[in-house]
Amino acid sequence: MKKILLYPITLIYYLAYLVVLCTIHPIQWVAYTVFGDEGLKVSFDYVAYFTLKCTHILGARYTFENRELIPKNVPIIFVSNHQSLLDTAGIIWYLRQFYVAFVTKKELGKGIPAISYNLRHSKYVLIDRGNPKQAIPKIKSLAEYIEKEKRSAVIFPEGTRSKTGIPNEFAESGLKILCKYAPSAYIVPITINNSWKVYQYGYFPLSVGHHLFFTVHKPLKVSDYTFDEIMQKTKNAIIEGIKV
Repeated sequence: MKKILLYPITLIYYLAYLVVLCTIHPIQWVAYTVFGDEGLKVSFDYVAYFTLKCTHILGARYTFENRELIPKNVPIIFVSNHQSLLDTAGIIWYLRQFYVAFVTKKELGKGIPAISYNLRHSKYVLIDRGNPKQAIPKIKSLAEYIEKEKRSAVIFPEGTRSKTGIPNEFAESGLKILCKYAPSAYIVPITINNSWKVYQYGYFPLSVGHHLFFTVHKPLKVSDYTFDEIMQKTKNAIIEGIKV
């Protein structure tokens, strides 16, 4: 009976979310046309904000811990485990002051109101997971951008979402390129807990009443370590923070 009740709640959530995307899409176009990259960035921040607000329909709550650990006015590479679509919205909104840009899959660049428009026109990197070589120059360009402008990149080294909360194998290539071409950056590991539970039954119905935690760990200065050390320390920090 409880699961049956999830269907109408999920439908209400998706309708609210669709209204948000369709409403912000033209606003985003105007913001980008008039104010350029800054207008696009701010409008997309509010896509993330209202995405999180819509999930209150599902009883979702959010806690973002230890943001004070994040260094200011330096290039940053945020590295996180990946559990659901809500991970990106949480990071975009709560870390909006750091001008985050994601490495994400190219499929998201088409067909989604507001979201696809931003991915195509911002500094986000859209990669073809079936053609890894194609990603190299794009990730390199992102690294050079955050190095020059003191902005931040976000990468999920698992490559795909965990459906159980237990992380998949971490790939090294994307992070290695970011470290190589942003040598003054700091790695900031983030552990995400419980966002997978919202999607534990799939996309329909969604599950309700979950408290999502985003935990920032101690930053690592890229130039202070070998890449192997960075990879191991980052992976350990993320995995040790996971609670299944």
